[in-house]
Amino acid sequence: MVQSVLGSLVLGYRPLWNAARRLAGVQLYVQPAGGARVDAPHLLRTLQELWTASSPPLLLTPRSPLLAAELLEHAPRGAPWIALPGSWLDEPQLRQHAQAAHGRGLRLVWHGELAQLPDADTARLFDNSLLRLTSADAVRALQSASAPRGAPAPANPLIRGQMYDNVASRALLTHCLDTSGALAVAGWPMEDVLYSLRHQPVQPSYEVVQKLLKAIDAEQSIDRFEEILSEDPLLAYRFLTYTNSAALGLRTGVDSLRRGLVMMGYGSLSRWLAEQLPHCATEPDLRPVRETMVLRALVTEHLLDAGEGKELRREVYLSGLLSQMDELLGEPLGAILRRLPLSERVYNAAVLRTGPYAPSLEMACALEEGDTQAITSLCELHEMSLEHVNRALLRVLAERMVERPARG
Repeated sequence: MVQSVLGSLVLGYRPLWNAARRLAGVQLYVQPAGGARVDAPHLLRTLQELWTASSPPLLLTPRSPLLAAELLEHAPRGAPWIALPGSWLDEPQLRQHAQAAHGRGLRLVWHGELAQLPDADTARLFDNSLLRLTSADAVRALQSASAPRGAPAPANPLIRGQMYDNVASRALLTHCLDTSGALAVAGWPMEDVLYSLRHQPVQPSYEVVQKLLKAIDAEQSIDRFEEILSEDPLLAYRFLTYTNSAALGLRTGVDSLRRGLVMMGYGSLSRWLAEQLPHCATEPDLRPVRETMVLRALVTEHLLDAGEGKELRREVYLSGLLSQMDELLGEPLGAILRRLPLSERVYNAAVLRTGPYAPSLEMACALEEGDTQAITSLCELHEMSLEHVNRALLRVLAERMVERPARG
């Protein structure tokens, strides 16, 4: 049996968000594991096999010049975009690879600081750029946006149509996406977005509640109800809190979304959702917060061995989904989860990072950071193979659906 290329790589990821606050693509970090030589054509074929027309566009970000050269040499036209740090192009051979790749129609992205843009000859090789903002860039950008009316405003340093990295505040996010016409931002400043909304209680998503009400009206399956309910960590938490409250008067504790749905019935669920609707959140900046949490939950679930039963998988998913409720509610996570009769396994994983689900959750968190050292250490500690981890991650990412702009 030929060993999969996924066993010779350490992957990590970061979502790319557009002005509609929806997933525009995924930055996929790719690093050779322990100095292994990576079979670049095999990697590209593997990605092509997994990806569909509705999967998120990929921005491959190799973390070694040798791997970058291999990808540039072998990637066919139509392959994922490839990001190259500007400093690597000082190496003549890599530059030649970039020129040849550009010549055959490969889409390249220049990656570097806004203050150190490439010269005109280099810039011609790239279709776009991922520009890292320093704190000085952020100050200049925000000053350009906040000058009093009539006063001379400093020039906006941001360039339209590019992607931005290290966007650390909600104000800068708004300036990038709404004022300066950025194509996307890499990552999302979750803490600052939630802090800026601290004066109003965070509410479940209007979009998700509406979607669930429509599914009930259409008499869809209980599996579909659970799937939609799982798209919003706060709605899932509120649902579990309600099904375990005196108001519902159930005799036994409800420890899963599915059990709650079965016990509640369609009519009661529909009425409860209708009561939530007037108070639901329509704030677009919260959508990436929710989707980031859902991605963590999905990766946590997929890291579990495929042979495990559905009920166990739902529990593992819940561990990931509720693991950041402290960010949403501004309270200690332990206190939040102790209000629910959840399995000790869920509590231990989310709060204490111990027990059978902890390895999956810890790995999901390391993959979000693209932390190569942590990923490798966790693989050794918990006897996970890199191939298993990478395949689980890629499967989750490939199954996310994005809305692509209609072709004119």
